[in-house]
Amino acid sequence: MSTTNRPLRSGQWFGAEGRNGFIHRSWMRNQGFADDVFDGRPVIGIATTWSELTPCNAHLRDLAESVKRGVWESGGLPLEFPAMSLGEPLMRPTTMLYRNLLAMELEESVRANPLDGVVLLSGCDKTTPGLLMGAASVDLPTLMMTGGPMLNGKFRGQDIGSGTVVWRFTEEMRAGRMTAADCSEAEVGMSRSRGHCMTMGTASTMACVTEALGVQLPGAAAVPAVDSRRYALAHAAGRRIVAMVEQDQRLSSVLTRQAFENAVRVNAAIGGSTNAVVHLLAIAGRLGVPLSLEDFDILTADVPMLVNLMPSGKYLMEDFAYAGGLPAVMKELAPLLHMDHVTVSGRSVADNVDGAQCWNRDVIGTMEEPFQPAGSGTVVLRGSLAPSGAVLKVSAASAHLLAHTGPALVFDRIEDYVVAADDPDLDVTPETVIVVRNAGPRGYPGFPEVGNVPMPQRLLADGITDMVRISDARMSGTGYGTCILHVAPEASVGGPLALVRTGDLVTVDVPTRRLDLLVDDAELAQRRAAWQPPKPVADRGWVRLYSEHVLQADSGADLDFLVGGSGSAVPRHSH
Repeated sequence: MSTTNRPLRSGQWFGAEGRNGFIHRSWMRNQGFADDVFDGRPVIGIATTWSELTPCNAHLRDLAESVKRGVWESGGLPLEFPAMSLGEPLMRPTTMLYRNLLAMELEESVRANPLDGVVLLSGCDKTTPGLLMGAASVDLPTLMMTGGPMLNGKFRGQDIGSGTVVWRFTEEMRAGRMTAADCSEAEVGMSRSRGHCMTMGTASTMACVTEALGVQLPGAAAVPAVDSRRYALAHAAGRRIVAMVEQDQRLSSVLTRQAFENAVRVNAAIGGSTNAVVHLLAIAGRLGVPLSLEDFDILTADVPMLVNLMPSGKYLMEDFAYAGGLPAVMKELAPLLHMDHVTVSGRSVADNVDGAQCWNRDVIGTMEEPFQPAGSGTVVLRGSLAPSGAVLKVSAASAHLLAHTGPALVFDRIEDYVVAADDPDLDVTPETVIVVRNAGPRGYPGFPEVGNVPMPQRLLADGITDMVRISDARMSGTGYGTCILHVAPEASVGGPLALVRTGDLVTVDVPTRRLDLLVDDAELAQRRAAWQPPKPVADRGWVRLYSEHVLQADSGADLDFLVGGSGSAVPRHSH
């Protein structure tokens, strides 16, 4: 029974008199609910992205049971419902094409149903931001619970990390230094438990980012999926969401400008994925919180990288969890964070991390002795090639390439480059700048993770493992290399990237944050006059809707008509 004097949203369904109340309660009774569950207690929706097509999320039904236990215990009524599951390992052309669809589905499902609060169960890369975007546009009391990382991968006596070793080992095989049998053996040992990627890829990054935002309980980001403590946290989440409803602690009261500033700084400190940039921009856009691409550079200028995890370091999320996890990082970062920010725990960041300790300084460094110095996170580049910006993860790049000028080798399609990369006669040198375009939000469509394009085989054979690569695509958070990504505007909408030709000189200067095409204005004007926009990628369905309305990377790649929200007002009657 609700202890609040405030009328609950669900009461307009289950507390209704006459025909509508009869309908709403009667059909729910076929699930065997006792009479008193309709007594006015808070109704908690548990949105799960469980799917066997999403291996990272295949255990979320079990996690939901722990959440339900906490909800029942605290006097609420838990009701689990599905949301579109976006599995990075299998979905084509890219899960990013469907992030906004998940957000729209979640938003409409929550608003249309008798829910007073929501727990979001996520794991794989795009399920976390997609759910949070949709929930933000409804603005009910909301708490997120990510599914947790896998245990460390194992291969011939060493730890291996999901994604990162995929890129590394397949390059080694292309160079002739590993066999297919070697890679098959690694494949078997890499993903050996439930959970999402255990490197600091996008899934782990977004788990940490949501904890830094304050929408996940303290310590929940890093605990492995199979660790019993994750289920205890889910139990606690079930209890806490009922209290949040009673207190009317809505998502907008947690996701403030302070929360986003904390998240941006934490992302730099953990060596997080560049994908966090586009997701945080999109989430902020749903709430009207001012956040710009430039913030990811300005706010992180004095933030050192503290966490020694793949792909930038050597450890994995299991090690991170046992070293103290995100609370230990945030306690170390305290001078740079808004410690008075109140989170879904009902307490401030300062209170959340007060007892946090670091148990392994090789995994989590200090401000005085960090893993990498300030400026090692994501930087924003601008210039004639990226007037609206591009991003680079400095910690994953090669220091000698951070100031570089070289001739472009241009490909209009990633498929064309992949074929050319294996050509032993490809006209390429270590100074070449690989440009792969038409892989942005609209052009692919969907903004895929193809930006960390493979190295040319002839260079790999010579022991060259990195070169400057530029794209309007994204890169997996598990990837590495001097990959300049999210170039905006993208080529498919007529951005300068569309005008680059093989042989043009391109210059990258990370210290001055510049990315420039060294071609004179008159020549570029002639090229622009001759440029023709590509044909629409689809004439029906979601892909047409998406391609007609998607925003550019620097704005979060949300759909233009989904920015903002419509609140949680109860819709009109259905009968």
